[in-house]
Amino acid sequence: MAGVNTMEKKLAEYKCDTNEAICLKLVRFPEDVEDDGTTFHPEYSHQSYGDDEVAFGYKGLQIQLFYTAGNLSTLFKVKYSSKVTEAFDCVEPDDIEGKIREIVPAGFTCNTDDFISLLEKEANFKPFGSLLHTYTVHSEEAGELTYQIHKADITCPGFHEYHERLQTFLMWFIETASFIDADDDRWDFFLVFEKYNKDGETLYATVGYMTVYNYYVYPDKTRPRVSQMLILPPFQGEGHGAQLLEAVHRFYCSLPKVQDITAEDPSESYVKLRDYVLVKLCQGLPTFAVDKLHLGFSADMAKEAQDKLKINKKHARRVYEILRLRATDMSDEEKAREYRLEVKKRLFGPYRKNQRELTKMRKCLRPEELVSHMDQMDTQTQHEELEKSYQVVVEDYRRIIERIAAQA
Repeated sequence: MAGVNTMEKKLAEYKCDTNEAICLKLVRFPEDVEDDGTTFHPEYSHQSYGDDEVAFGYKGLQIQLFYTAGNLSTLFKVKYSSKVTEAFDCVEPDDIEGKIREIVPAGFTCNTDDFISLLEKEANFKPFGSLLHTYTVHSEEAGELTYQIHKADITCPGFHEYHERLQTFLMWFIETASFIDADDDRWDFFLVFEKYNKDGETLYATVGYMTVYNYYVYPDKTRPRVSQMLILPPFQGEGHGAQLLEAVHRFYCSLPKVQDITAEDPSESYVKLRDYVLVKLCQGLPTFAVDKLHLGFSADMAKEAQDKLKINKKHARRVYEILRLRATDMSDEEKAREYRLEVKKRLFGPYRKNQRELTKMRKCLRPEELVSHMDQMDTQTQHEELEKSYQVVVEDYRRIIERIAAQA
């Protein structure tokens, strides 16, 4: 038994956290390759290396996936200090390379010198598609930086190959990511680039992107649905997501055939970003004026948000709640109570649905089954959960209000 435990301990030394082992980099200059300060790591690697996010068989494992900043030409290398087969018989290491090759498209190099030579071609890289929006961000280190948002589609020369390289980042930063069939002409692609100077030339670095699928709505409309959105980690926290989402929203608002804009299985962070952008867009609409907010959410609000900004009723209702909170003196008990009831009325919807389901159950469930379901829908528990939901919602709303105030 002692021998088994000793063997297990020795084998445990050959386990590596794949989120730490995978080293990602966006390279602009040759010196970036050896600069650890430009390296970033995945948030997730379970789609390649299992739920434990562990690779077995190596000590000191480093999986290098380096990309040229613009065209995303790729260097892929695997390094390690020791491999399990060198020390033990009949123990096989994980196929590290095979799992990466399933994600990274062909055409990458495994030679660092060849990769550095590809940087010389970055001056030839230009953003795909048509320019939608230009904006600047102030950086303490670099001063004013200029960014561009472009709309592209699969017909743009070279875009298909570029997109295959770009979407590899999804696997590391979106928990349930999947690759899309980019050849379907209903896909729109929106890309963010940073302009930068190198040896007197203007070059472009990839910042992030969004994919949108255009669904048909009878009889003659479309419903763009946001599928994936990612701002690459070196650029996160700088406001690029809000700039991208607002630019995309304004683009679709300009198209008369668009019914409204939705998102597929949005994450919590995306919902917060969308709330922020939609509040910015709606706060100037007449129906959302301060003197109308205390009268409650109205059909006129829903209609104006839909007609002018392609915002559906559900999202318009959240915008109304945020703007009403901003316009409400919450230190006034009566006004605070009115606001609280207004929000809880919406939040109570799922509980009301449960009550309707319970009424149906009474007709077909055995007594012991009914008791079980009634326990799950206890009134006191519902009130407690409702209060918790309300507090979470209001806290999120306050952050959005603070962010908008900071931008004013």
